[in-house]
Amino acid sequence: MVRYAEPGVVEWVESGGGPLIAVPETVLPFWAGADGEETASDYDRACEVDGHVGLLPVGDCTALVLGDEPASTAYLPDQGMFVRWCAGNSEDELLASVPLAVDTAEWEPEVLWDVPGAVLLFDAAWPGAQPSGSERVRVVLEPGRYAVRAARVQPGPETWLGLVQLRLLAPR
Repeated sequence: MVRYAEPGVVEWVESGGGPLIAVPETVLPFWAGADGEETASDYDRACEVDGHVGLLPVGDCTALVLGDEPASTAYLPDQGMFVRWCAGNSEDELLASVPLAVDTAEWEPEVLWDVPGAVLLFDAAWPGAQPSGSERVRVVLEPGRYAVRAARVQPGPETWLGLVQLRLLAPR
């Protein structure tokens, strides 16, 4: 069994204050972030997403916006899940609470997300071509259609986390 809190096993992405976005690698150059000449930047569009998740067109694909709050976020590949650290005393405690959180979550309605393959998760304010190192996490996904559902859960008295679960429905 993987112990997530081992150094280097879980990579967390931070936000400067706005939403995080998972953009398919094939369309990264089309995400301008907060830059741009238009009235509403890509970042502005991401900030307009209401709720825990939403979808935005980017190039000929769709990106997944993790909205609601700028929580540190990690991807747990064996569970197909983004975990958002809203409150908790330690990484160990937070990650140990994930199974209980999944079992007790009151999930919001699913959205369907077509994914061409790997995505990069990063602060939506950054242009797609610029995030690097600790500013992003590469998430390897099988190409296909995913059901995405989200919940905010309190599995312990001082532990709050957001869950965004991806479930492959139809591989390409």
